[in-house]
Amino acid sequence: MHLAFYLMQSTVDPEQARRIAFAFLAVMPVIFIVILAIVIVPFWFICRKAGFSPWLSLINLVPLGSLILLYVLAFADWKVMPVPQPGWPPMPPMPPMPPPPPNV
Repeated sequence: MHLAFYLMQSTVDPEQARRIAFAFLAVMPVIFIVILAIVIVPFWFICRKAGFSPWLSLINLVPLGSLILLYVLAFADWKVMPVPQPGWPPMPPMPPMPPPPPNV
């Protein structure tokens, strides 16, 4: 709110503008690192579960890297097979159906 009132002033105090700029520059790297962590950590686990090197998730640091990695994961052959879940044994095969009765 204070920033809105500051921008509505007709004269700008250079010292106040410098403090706002320094505060902005101090906060932006932290926000950037948090956003990168939010993107890279899930891709790290997805790449590892898909059988790829988890270090492939660092391609997100490159502009449009997330899009490239999404296409790689979507269209590549995954090197792992799903693990059967404990407590859920596979269903036994169905017995063959008896032949239908002949029409007389």
